[in-house]
Amino acid sequence: MSEIRGFPPISGPGAAILILGSMPGRESLAQQRYYAHPRNVFWPIMCDLFDIRESGYAQRVEKLVQNKVAVWDVLQTCFRSSSLDSDIDNKSIVPNDFERFFAVQPHIGHVYFNGAKAEAVYLNRVLPNLQGFASELLLHRLPSTSPAHASMSFEQKKHAWRAVLNLGLE
Repeated sequence: MSEIRGFPPISGPGAAILILGSMPGRESLAQQRYYAHPRNVFWPIMCDLFDIRESGYAQRVEKLVQNKVAVWDVLQTCFRSSSLDSDIDNKSIVPNDFERFFAVQPHIGHVYFNGAKAEAVYLNRVLPNLQGFASELLLHRLPSTSPAHASMSFEQKKHAWRAVLNLGLE
């Protein structure tokens, strides 16, 4: 088992939506890019929902920022033996500094979790320490975009992720 360190957030001024994963997988860590595994459907879903036509990572990131979407992970560091959330050593979890993040992103209104692990860690390890508006944000778990979550089709996942459009910019 090795220690894994996450990435800084993707965010810009005025972000209204925060999408939280748990921790980057091996392919993402190798490429230093969020959701880099070729079978992870995060980027295809985002590109479809936000009408992003660019294929380069930096351009897709910029389009998300322009659409007031921030992306981050709940975990700053942890020990994990594979890319699976189920292999995260729960005793090793160190959450990201959300108090600081929300202090510089006061327009976030909705938090969407990319899967159950991100939601569980946030609810148990982050939310109890938040104050002010950050403690009252609207929280929504969405199906994981990971290829490990194979019980749903791409279309089913995309349909569920439409919640980001329906609720995120109210």
